[in-house]
Amino acid sequence: MEHGATLERGMVIVAALLILSVIASRLSSRLGIPTLLVFLGVGMLAGSDGIGGIYFDDARAAHDLGSVALAFILFSGGLDTPWRSIRPVLAPGLLLATVGVAVTAGAIGAFAHFVFGYSWLEGLLLGSIVSSTDAAAIFGVLRARGIRLRRRLGPLLELESGSNDPMAVFLTAGLTMALVRPGGDLLSLAPSLLVQLVLGAVVGIACGLGAAMAVDRMRLDSGGLYMALTIGVVLLVFGGTHLVGGNEFLAVYAAGVAMGSRGFVHRGTLTEFHDGLAWLMQIAMFLALGLLVFPSRLGPVVPSGLALAALLTLVARPLAVFIALAPVRAFSIKDKLFLSWAGLRGAVPIILATIPLNAGLERAQGLFDVVFFVVLISVAVQGSTVKWAAEKFGVIVPSGAKHGSAPPSQLFEVVVDDDAAAIGRRVVDLRLPRTALLLLVTRGGREIVPQGSTTLKAGDRVLIATRKADAEELARQIGGIGAKALATRTMVGDEA
Repeated sequence: MEHGATLERGMVIVAALLILSVIASRLSSRLGIPTLLVFLGVGMLAGSDGIGGIYFDDARAAHDLGSVALAFILFSGGLDTPWRSIRPVLAPGLLLATVGVAVTAGAIGAFAHFVFGYSWLEGLLLGSIVSSTDAAAIFGVLRARGIRLRRRLGPLLELESGSNDPMAVFLTAGLTMALVRPGGDLLSLAPSLLVQLVLGAVVGIACGLGAAMAVDRMRLDSGGLYMALTIGVVLLVFGGTHLVGGNEFLAVYAAGVAMGSRGFVHRGTLTEFHDGLAWLMQIAMFLALGLLVFPSRLGPVVPSGLALAALLTLVARPLAVFIALAPVRAFSIKDKLFLSWAGLRGAVPIILATIPLNAGLERAQGLFDVVFFVVLISVAVQGSTVKWAAEKFGVIVPSGAKHGSAPPSQLFEVVVDDDAAAIGRRVVDLRLPRTALLLLVTRGGREIVPQGSTTLKAGDRVLIATRKADAEELARQIGGIGAKALATRTMVGDEA
């Protein structure tokens, strides 16, 4: 009876925290406050120093939970980021994810060494921990306010946030090991980093393409089984890549991008499922990290935390952006200034800060408290002012922009095959790309102007306006695996 009561009490507590977090996120979107800050706040309020009184100080459990949660978050982000949007920003994105991380770590490390008296290794460890950005919180605010970034800034921020975690994880783990076992040569770790990154990318891409093919060819009895299958894919890629010596975080992101760039059955449903799962993982991760911190310990680190947050935002991040993107001419000074301000720190630095804690380093608790405070300041200040920064630097797509600036579109007709995944689904659930517009459905000789609630049926002839490069993928998504896009005529500007 006692065990049952304890289990039920735990279920009630978890349910209350989840529901409270979801309700609070609604309020945060109205106020323009990043949801990350809200989830962390709920966790802190529920902790031993808050009104909830829940005692939690297991850094190992928080790290493991955060790693698994981050795997699903990265996979979902990759799944919703097609290769065609990443390809133009691949080079600058990788420069920010590698050179940018190294510059940030070096700048913060030097400051911590000369100002706060940290050893060089401790300073670089602190810099490595806070070097990873989190664009998820930024996009949450941008989407809540209806802001669209122009040029290639959106895909670049997304690619950077999905690919800079491996570098930060590697540097943090390597520097922690060097502090635990003095005398090691850090330069000897460079080949290992390269091997991890290459293996992570190769394994992730191969598994993502294989998963897309498997989903296409399997004929499972229930749509829910496809969701279970992709959960297994994420766990397999994450755990398997680690076992073979690759970087698991890069692998799951690459798997998501590779899978999302192919057409496969139930794509819209699976993308929505993993988006919801990613939100659940974000809530669980942020709540756990909020519970892990003791607000009463943050008082002594306020001066150093404010100084580090200011240096990170105003010096280290801009320095990293301008140095990393120096060879790239596609971005203006204003673009780089916005990218500098949009370098928001999120959950990853807090998770990384648990690595020294688990290793038992002498100053690990102080490092964790400083990192947590820096993340709070970053989210509160940068996250709340990102709209102002986007307007200030002129990187917002005007709401009244005409379609005349869009690339030429072409009309295509697709016939919905008998085995198409789109059968029985509403148009709104198809999750068509922004470049596509469903214009007309011909059914049994009758023409239907589709609405969001229109349900597709076998034999429907669907007229779509889209770019030629997207036509075949849309044909598979709407008409089925063997469907073809039959071109009619080209449309440009307002006509499209």
